[in-house]
Amino acid sequence: MIERIKDLIAPWWPALRLRTILFGVLLFAAAMPAIGAISLRVFENTLVRQTEAELVAQGAALTAVAAVGWPGAPAAVPRPEKPPDGYFRPEFTTIDLSRDPVLPERPVPPRARQPADPQAVGVARALEPVMERTTRTTLASAVVLDRHGVSVDGEDYSGLPEVQAALAGRPRTVLRENGDYRPLYRFEWLSKASGIRLHHARPIVVGGQVKGVILLSRSPRALFRGLYEDRGKFALAAGVILGLLVVLSGLIARGVTLPIETLSAASRQVAGGGGEIPRTPRTAAVEIRDLYEDFRAMAERIERRSGYLRDFAAAVSHEFKTPLAGIGGAVELLQDHFETMSPDERRRFLDNIAGDSDRLSQLVTRLLDLARADMAMPEAGAAADLAEPARRAADAAGFPVEVDVPRDIPAVAAPLTTVESVLTILLQNARQAGAGRATVTAAREGADVILTVADDGPGVPAADRERLFEPFFTSRRAEGGTGLGLPIARSLLAASHARIELVETGQGAAFRVTLPRAD
Repeated sequence: MIERIKDLIAPWWPALRLRTILFGVLLFAAAMPAIGAISLRVFENTLVRQTEAELVAQGAALTAVAAVGWPGAPAAVPRPEKPPDGYFRPEFTTIDLSRDPVLPERPVPPRARQPADPQAVGVARALEPVMERTTRTTLASAVVLDRHGVSVDGEDYSGLPEVQAALAGRPRTVLRENGDYRPLYRFEWLSKASGIRLHHARPIVVGGQVKGVILLSRSPRALFRGLYEDRGKFALAAGVILGLLVVLSGLIARGVTLPIETLSAASRQVAGGGGEIPRTPRTAAVEIRDLYEDFRAMAERIERRSGYLRDFAAAVSHEFKTPLAGIGGAVELLQDHFETMSPDERRRFLDNIAGDSDRLSQLVTRLLDLARADMAMPEAGAAADLAEPARRAADAAGFPVEVDVPRDIPAVAAPLTTVESVLTILLQNARQAGAGRATVTAAREGADVILTVADDGPGVPAADRERLFEPFFTSRRAEGGTGLGLPIARSLLAASHARIELVETGQGAAFRVTLPRAD
């Protein structure tokens, strides 16, 4: 089941860099404290605004009752069937713990110079049963003031800014310190709203005039109590955070850890001479994908090199065995029958020993050349003009060679000795094959320079073309050919990111050497 889900997700998995994955994980880990603090502040501010909304609702209901029961109030107008625009005027909360200042505790109101308005006193007496019953549920204190800010008990509240705003016809809520607050929990200092109280003043409007004010106050719901009451939501939030951590852990595992472990196991298997190269995981980081591709290329190259060494060792064994067997047989005959042999027979056996010895010496020299060519490394900044090595190789060829290298041919990114050695090998092979003439031409082709060596010899038989560049393959073994010339040329060119190939011309043999241009 899990593998099916992985296969479904893999084509849509984004190509993420390792630095992106690590940055995302570290950023999330660094943001966790800030996220927690912000979440608590937002939750606490929500509790305060919820308290303000309850005060606004209670104040709106009490002022509506007071306005309807005010002496001389006009008769209530029934609600129209189709209320006009602006008929409904919802009132939103305005308090913000991080923005609004916390005023000092509400001072004890002084005695008013004049008694409260009798009409306000009558309305207050009538509202007492309503306020008493609502207070049981809302826990909010309520005071009815007249149009001068004086209460029924003769206390003057007109100096309070919230009362002044209400007397001007605007409801207002302010935050004040709660002098009666005493901490109940050890970590209650984390809550900013624990020691404050909301005060909401709302005007009583009768006939378009402010007749009085209802002043409400209440402490907001405590943060820790709110956390307890909303424990289910916070448990869900904790689950989401844990889920994100699991996702991030899975992201690291899928993008970094598991691919590296798989590649490490494959490396041990390849080092032991077996195992399969794992496919590149789509969910891995970009750097890990590149590492897989590099490992695959390395393993394939090692496999090719191992096969090459096995074949090479078998060929070397075969090539050395023949002359060594000839030398051993001739020496054994000379040792057993030296006294009975004629001088001509002794000379013939000694000549055979000398010929096989020369062949062994030539093989060793060529093998050293091939080893140097195989171990050759690209030469930084190499640049060679083709005209000079082409003329030197033609002069040393021993038969007529025509050189055509135009002056506008750019230098190639290969050592001068490499170009000369390759041309020398190709021209020697042409002479040994029986060619009477050869041509060396150069031409530009895109970002490369093409060097062509063609001769008028018998050409390469179709059956030999596939094995032409194999070490020790030669059709002129009787003439002393070792079959190592073309492999040496190919290895020398490969070190400079160049290549050689046989091309079809219809007559004779032609080799195409592709060389990169020097920067």
